[in-house]
Amino acid sequence: MLTLLLGGARSGKSALAVRLASLEPSLATFIATGEALDEEMAERIAQHRAGRPALWPTVEEPVEIERALAAVDRGTTTVIDCLTLWVANLLGAGRSDGEVLNSAGQIAALAAERPARVIAVSNEVGSGIVPADALSRRYRDLLGRVNAIFSDHAQEAFLVVAGRVVPLAPLQPSEGLLKAPPE
Repeated sequence: MLTLLLGGARSGKSALAVRLASLEPSLATFIATGEALDEEMAERIAQHRAGRPALWPTVEEPVEIERALAAVDRGTTTVIDCLTLWVANLLGAGRSDGEVLNSAGQIAALAAERPARVIAVSNEVGSGIVPADALSRRYRDLLGRVNAIFSDHAQEAFLVVAGRVVPLAPLQPSEGLLKAPPE
C-alpha cells in the first residue's frame, strides 16, 4: 500500500510520515535519500533523525531506492524520505529524464503492491515562480512528473500545508473531468 505525502519545505510532511508509520503494527524502516554534503545538510539530517524512533532501522540510499525497498521485508512499514532529494541525486549522477521516470514507475509499482504501508515523501515544487535557468526548470518539471507517477500508483495521497493535511482525490474519467473542453 502506497501513501504519498506532498508539500512545501518545512510543511510537516516528514513529521506526518513518522506519525503515520508509528500507527502501523510493525516497526518501520526509514529509507533516507539525503546526503550530508555540507554542514547545513548534516544538521537537517540530524534533526530528521531526532524526530523518529531510535529503534527504526535507517537505510541511507541516495540513488538506488528500488533496491533498498526490495531489501525491506514486505510486511514492514517503510518511509521513503524523500523523492525530492532522490531526483536531485539522480540528475547529479547524470541520469536522463527517461531513466528517472522509468525508475520512479518501478519504485512506485513496487511500493503499491506491498502488503505493508510505504509512505513516500516529496516536495511540491511546481507552485512557485518559473525558475530562471534551464537546469532548475528541468528539475522542477521532472519532479512534478515523478510526483504524478507516485500519485497514480498511490492508494492515498495528501498535500501537507502549514502542518495541515488536505486529501488528494484521483481524477475519475467517468466524472468528465478528463474530457477536452469544447471548442
